[in-house]
Amino acid sequence: MKRIIGKQAVEKGGLSVAQYMQICLFDPEHGYYRTQHIFGTKGDFVTAPEISQMFGEIIGLWLAQCWIEQDQPKPFILLELGPGRGTLMADILRATAKVAGFHEAMQIVFVEASQQLRSLQKKAVPNVKVSWIDDISQLPEQPVFFVANEFFDALPVHQFQRQNNKWFERQIISQEEELCIVNCRHASDLVQLQKRLADTSDGDIVEINFLARKMAEALGRHIEAFAGSGLIIDYGDWVSLGDTLQAVQDQKPVDIFAAPGQSDLTAHVDFAALVKDLACAHSRLVPQGLFLERLGITQRANMLAAYLTDDALQIHIAAHRRLTHSDEMGSLFKVISFYPTSAPTPTGFDYAP
Repeated sequence: MKRIIGKQAVEKGGLSVAQYMQICLFDPEHGYYRTQHIFGTKGDFVTAPEISQMFGEIIGLWLAQCWIEQDQPKPFILLELGPGRGTLMADILRATAKVAGFHEAMQIVFVEASQQLRSLQKKAVPNVKVSWIDDISQLPEQPVFFVANEFFDALPVHQFQRQNNKWFERQIISQEEELCIVNCRHASDLVQLQKRLADTSDGDIVEINFLARKMAEALGRHIEAFAGSGLIIDYGDWVSLGDTLQAVQDQKPVDIFAAPGQSDLTAHVDFAALVKDLACAHSRLVPQGLFLERLGITQRANMLAAYLTDDALQIHIAAHRRLTHSDEMGSLFKVISFYPTSAPTPTGFDYAP
């Protein structure tokens, strides 16, 4: 894979960071999401739904509450972007099984490019009808209640470095058959970069995710036009600053050029960019731990703990801590909600952090 990328870099005079990520993750033959065992304890990383069922239960009940508050529209789309192995949706469906009318009205839709993962997702939710789409524009004209957990961080980012009050895109080149990052010779003329001169210094790097912003805008237009609500849960911050591109293999960080196509590549989400031109309303950005606590995860954890002993209890306690504690996922991961401008602020976001 490294040889293939090196050849493309030479032929094209360099690859943008976004092009490098696209090839490594989504190449039809050698891409990470096409070939690797990604999720779970034997995969390269463990997502929140894999850590504990409580995460999906909380998210499911939040979605059902939003559906109820918007007068229980029928039919509606229950949408997940990047559903992984389907674990989160399975937990959502179990948690909402007793919400009157919810399952009868829902149509489950997944945004997923990987055929390998699509087969796993179908196995995870075997008794319900599932549809897959490649793009938000393919959604039916119905209310959509969605969740995107660790989805936007995998979308390819462009990187730019500030030098003498100008911005230069970073690109991947091949030198002596090794991949490395250098700055383009010519400065970028992107207008949005000029605005970042006010809050950056010489040498700083900012990342722009054009695809993430496009998808967020499409979700916003759909929700404003047809109703619904949703959650984006990911690691990142309000504004992008610094080189956040990272590779993970066997649940350990590795050099981004060490194993292209065999390691996961992600970058922090710039939440401000996601909501910049949003047609619908959006909530405050809230740390994941605080959001889950507001929705009662500790009470749920205590209920489950009453049925556990010994190692199972210790694993359960550790899972709760990992999801909520500020030293773990609780502060690193952030949550933001989309909802119609005519609707009230959803539960969990309706007061200041």
